[in-house]
Amino acid sequence: MSRTLRALALVLLVAACGGNREYSAPRELDNACAILDQRPSYQRAFRETERRWGVPMAVQMAIIYQESKFVGNARTPHQYALGVIPVGRQSSAYGYSQALDATWAEYQRAHGRAKRDDIFDATDFMGWYMSQTTAELGIPLNDTQNQYLAYHEGRSGYARQSHLEKAWLMRVAADLEQRAAMYDAQLHSCRRA
Repeated sequence: MSRTLRALALVLLVAACGGNREYSAPRELDNACAILDQRPSYQRAFRETERRWGVPMAVQMAIIYQESKFVGNARTPHQYALGVIPVGRQSSAYGYSQALDATWAEYQRAHGRAKRDDIFDATDFMGWYMSQTTAELGIPLNDTQNQYLAYHEGRSGYARQSHLEKAWLMRVAADLEQRAAMYDAQLHSCRRA
C-alpha cells in the first residue's frame, strides 16, 4: 500500500471516529453548569427562549434531558416485526425537542424555516408550544411536571387526562419536576440563571 493511500485511510478513520460534537451529549447530564460550560451555545438558546416565551431555563433543560439527553439528532427506536424485520420508527419525533413531524410543520408555518437538530430552533419550538399550552390549558410555564405531560401527550390528550392512565409517565413527569428544581439551584449557584 502506498504511503499516500495509508495516510488517506488514516485521515478517513480519524474523521469517522471523531463524530459530530453538535450531536453528542454533554458529559455531565446531572450538572446544569457543566452542560453550559461544555456547550456555551445552549445557554444563549435557553436565554433567548426564556426572554421570548417566558419558559425558565431549568424547565427547558429538564425537558430536553428527558426527550433527547441533549443529543441533537436523537430519534425514537426502530420497531421490528417478528423481532428482526425493521418496520419503521415508533414515531416521527426527532432532534433535541423530539418534535413530531406534524407539530414541527405547524411551528414552521408560524415561524419560518427551522431545523429540529438546531438547539436555537428546538428551544424556540418548545417555548412556542409551551406558551400555547399555558394559553389553552392554564398550565404555568414554570410547572415542569404538567407542562411535560401536556408536551408528551399533546394538549388535547392532556385535557382528556390520558396521562393519568400511564403510571410510568406520571413518574417521569414527577422526576422531571425534581430535575428542573436541581438544574435551577445549580444555575443559581454558578450564576447562570
